[in-house]
Amino acid sequence: MSVQALPFFSSGLRLDADLHLPSGAERDTRSPVVVVCSGYQGQKVIHPERFARALNPLGYAVLAFDYRGFGLSEGERGRLVPQEWVEDVRAGIDRLSTVPEVDPSRLALLGWGLGGGVVIAEAAEDPRVKAVACLNGVADGTRSTRGMHDDESWESLLRRVEADRSHRAMSGRSEIADPWDIVRLNLDDRTTEYVGEQLYQAPGFGTGVTLESADLLLRFSPERVVDRIAPRPLLIVHGGRNELYKPVEARSLYAQAGEPKRLELLPDRGHTEWMFDDDPTFKRVVALLDEFLHAALGG
Repeated sequence: MSVQALPFFSSGLRLDADLHLPSGAERDTRSPVVVVCSGYQGQKVIHPERFARALNPLGYAVLAFDYRGFGLSEGERGRLVPQEWVEDVRAGIDRLSTVPEVDPSRLALLGWGLGGGVVIAEAAEDPRVKAVACLNGVADGTRSTRGMHDDESWESLLRRVEADRSHRAMSGRSEIADPWDIVRLNLDDRTTEYVGEQLYQAPGFGTGVTLESADLLLRFSPERVVDRIAPRPLLIVHGGRNELYKPVEARSLYAQAGEPKRLELLPDRGHTEWMFDDDPTFKRVVALLDEFLHAALGG
């Protein structure tokens, strides 16, 4: 495989991105391409590059990028708005239309966690997307966030979000909060351990998030538009014991989606503790993705 820098602009902001090409892609036919989107606090160096390493040998090009405000991309630090991330994904698709090594008519989206909801929202409005894979994704921002809080922390978050609306109206600025006051990890021990040992190795991971971001996250509901993806295929994969984004998210997306659709629950697997290149569960998920993408995009 080879990697080339492929920055692009979204809403006037320069986003940092890399195109991972399978071996021989420069010389042979144009490759099918997968845009891989990371989740909450995610960056291209985490799960997108992991999927690139897995999918490149199977013949797929992969675009990995940092959302606005994260990694090396331009944008307001601390602003984590999935509705704006949808625009970033669309801009990435626009950029791929200029790349001779890939075939933009064979393009799929793969989203992880919050990114799973983002790719659904983008595909619902963009017919250029030929297939969508949602892994451990978010179907509704309010329900998924509520599910990771106890009563006390949830009420506290709602009070802070409400107060911040008034503060923004008067000052034009939003309070920066600890990211884990919004997405709580302490109810999911396996995810907490993985985040601490693995994800904090990425520079800038775990930085503060504005309460305006939380406000907009609670309004984000991909399940309301998932039916618009049909008749393009949708694959939903979710940890059967995911205590961060609970399996109700996957089941709700599946129930609201049109055909063709497929739901795979991973028995006894949580949100992210199995995300290692050599983990058997990760390898099984890659095999599912290969089967799905081959059928949707061609080899």
